[in-house]
Amino acid sequence: MHRYIRLAAVVLFMAGLWAVFEFSGLRSQFSVQAVHDSFEQHLITGLLAFAGLFALGNLVQIPGWIFLAAAVLALGRLWGGLATYLAACASCCTTFAIVRLLGADALRQLPGRWSARLFARLDAHPLQSVLVLRLLFQTVPALNVALALSGVRFRHYLAGTLLGLPLPILVYVLFFDSLARALHWPLPGG
Repeated sequence: MHRYIRLAAVVLFMAGLWAVFEFSGLRSQFSVQAVHDSFEQHLITGLLAFAGLFALGNLVQIPGWIFLAAAVLALGRLWGGLATYLAACASCCTTFAIVRLLGADALRQLPGRWSARLFARLDAHPLQSVLVLRLLFQTVPALNVALALSGVRFRHYLAGTLLGLPLPILVYVLFFDSLARALHWPLPGG
């Protein structure tokens, strides 16, 4: 019964946060242009705001590509990619910490053979599992929540995140840079 209370706490927290953002109109403020403007106003505070918005966006289920596109448009490929990588790692760790605090390892306590096999694989190769999941799903908020509730150790989560995010971020950076050039959007240094 305790595991269901923990899962309910996570669901209520996420739903409450989503509702506040959705019904207050704050969610509509999360756009490529809004993130771009925060960089334009002041670089250092823009970077801190970017990391904070990325973490908050991850908690309210806003896709990470919005932040990446804004960073590339505002800072260019190199600095936009680096800013996104750092903010994405911070965002993933923030989500992990908050969800783990509320839900502990509630998913691990669910019954069933399928979940037992899944957790056996995660336990046997935690770093490799997180790395592969990051390569496939990047910063998808549901992945962060599931891994936090899985009981995976933070060190494996962090290492898998740090190692698994660079390649997909690079691919997205090149895509958004190419798209911006094809559409003749202004880019820094270009």
